[in-house]
Amino acid sequence: MANLPGLGKHCDMVALQDIRKAAVIVAGHVARTPLVYSGTLSKMAGCEVYLKLENLQTTGSFKIRGATNKILSELGSMGKAGVVAASAGNHAQGVALAAARAGLPSTIVMPEWASISKQEATRGYGGEVILFGQSLPESLDKAMELRQGGRTFIHPFDDPAIIAGQGTIGLEILEDMPDTDLIVVPVGGGGLVSGIALAAKELKPGIRITGVQAATCPSAKSALESGLPVCIEATRSIADGITVKQIGELTYKIIRDRVDELVLADEDRIAEAVLILLERKKILAEGAGAVAVAALLAGAISPPPGGKAVLVISGGNMDSPLLDRVIRKGLGRNGRIMRFGVLLEDVPGALASLLRVVASTKANVLHIYHDRGRRNLSISQTQVELELETRNTAHVDEIVETLKRAGYAVQLNPDAITRAHS
Repeated sequence: MANLPGLGKHCDMVALQDIRKAAVIVAGHVARTPLVYSGTLSKMAGCEVYLKLENLQTTGSFKIRGATNKILSELGSMGKAGVVAASAGNHAQGVALAAARAGLPSTIVMPEWASISKQEATRGYGGEVILFGQSLPESLDKAMELRQGGRTFIHPFDDPAIIAGQGTIGLEILEDMPDTDLIVVPVGGGGLVSGIALAAKELKPGIRITGVQAATCPSAKSALESGLPVCIEATRSIADGITVKQIGELTYKIIRDRVDELVLADEDRIAEAVLILLERKKILAEGAGAVAVAALLAGAISPPPGGKAVLVISGGNMDSPLLDRVIRKGLGRNGRIMRFGVLLEDVPGALASLLRVVASTKANVLHIYHDRGRRNLSISQTQVELELETRNTAHVDEIVETLKRAGYAVQLNPDAITRAHS
C-alpha cells in the first residue's frame, strides 16, 4: 500500500466508549465472527489456540467494520456526492458495501494493476471503480483530488472512527472468551491492531497483544525503532494486504503505547500457514490474514503455557492464480512436493528404470519433463526432471538416498523444495 497522510485533527486516542458505541452502530451490518478452536495449532503452541475468523465477513475482510462505523456515525455530515477511497483490495470492498448500505455513492480509485477479481468485487458491492496510476500513492493522489468535489475521504486506518470499528473485534473476543491471555493480530497500517489493543487492554489490562508484520515490509517495527512513523522500502509479499510502507500518526501512538510486541513473518512461513489453515481447518485465508499463524509456526511468538491465545484471521480475499502459487510454495515448504533432475543415457528403458526406483519409495509422480536439447548435453544423454508428491521432508531425504544408492546423481531444484534443515 501507500504512504498515506495522517489526519492531523484526529490526534486524541480512541476510548473504550467509542468502541462500544461502534459496536452498537455496526450491529446488524457486520457479522459477529466466530472463535474456532484449532487442535493442530494448540498442539504446536502448547496452549489453547483459537482463530477469530474475520475472513467470514460479507466482504471477506475485517475492513467492513471500520468503514461501516465511519460512514454511519458521520452520515449526517456527508454530502450527496458520497465517499471516496483509494485501495487495491479489501478497503475498497468494505467502503463500497458500507456506502451502498447507507444509500451513498462511492468512488474507489484503484491502481491499474489491481486484480480484475477485486475490481469486479468492488463494483459488485456498488462502488464506482476508477483505475488510475501505477502505484497506490498515485491512486491516493487521485482520490484526494476527487475529494475536492464534495466527497468524503475514507482513510484505511488512521482515523478514530475506523479504529473504533476495528476495535469491535477485541470486544467480541473478550465477550466470547474473557480468559484470553494473548491476541495475535496482523499489522499493516495499524488500524486493526490499534482498535483491538485499545479494547482488550481496557477490558483486561494484563492481556498480551502481539502484532505481526510481513518481513518484507516492517513499517510499524521501523517506526518504533525510529521514534516516529517512517516511510520504508518494501518488496512484494504474499501478504500484500499488509504491505503498508508507512503507518499512521494515530496508529503509531497506539501501537507504541498499547501493543506489547511486534514480530515478523517470512514468505515461506506465510505460505505454509495458508496451506495449514486450508487443509486442517478448511479455512481460506489470504496471506495477510494468515500471518498470525505464520508467526506461531516460526516460533516468533511465545504462547502462554497452558493459557489461551487468539489468532486473528483478518481476511480471505485471495485471487485463484495466487492461491495456486501459494499452495505450491506451502507444499514445498513442508516437503510435500519434490522436484529434481537427473541425467539419463538416452536408451530404451532408462526412464522406466528411474520410475521403478521412484515407485519403490511410494512417492507419486506429478510431472515429468524430458529434455534432449539442453545445452552441454552429449548426444547420448537426456535431462529428465521429475516432480513428486511426497509426505514430508524425511520422505524427501529417503527418496534422495534411494536414488543415490541406485546410481543416480540427483540435482534438487531449490525452487521446488525447501528442506527443513536448510
